[in-house]
Amino acid sequence: MKILVVCGNGLGSSFIIELNVKKALSQLGEEAEVAHTDLATARTEEADIYIGAEDIIHQLDDGNRNVIALDNVMDVDQIKEKLTPYFSS
Repeated sequence: MKILVVCGNGLGSSFIIELNVKKALSQLGEEAEVAHTDLATARTEEADIYIGAEDIIHQLDDGNRNVIALDNVMDVDQIKEKLTPYFSS
């Protein structure tokens, strides 16, 4: 599984979210490839899940992508909660 963490312009906030996603996955006992990028690049990259701040991530929601919007990008518990359905069998 590939998870792409997205931020609006630069890569600073997406890198922080990437670290939190990795932490959440570790706490869930799950594994995935996690990378980060900006919004423009994310439009052309393939991933199983796109995750980012609520104010920008919906721009990627085309009805075909799995998009996770975060209210608080620092909240590892929220990240775990929103990722769990994608890993439960």
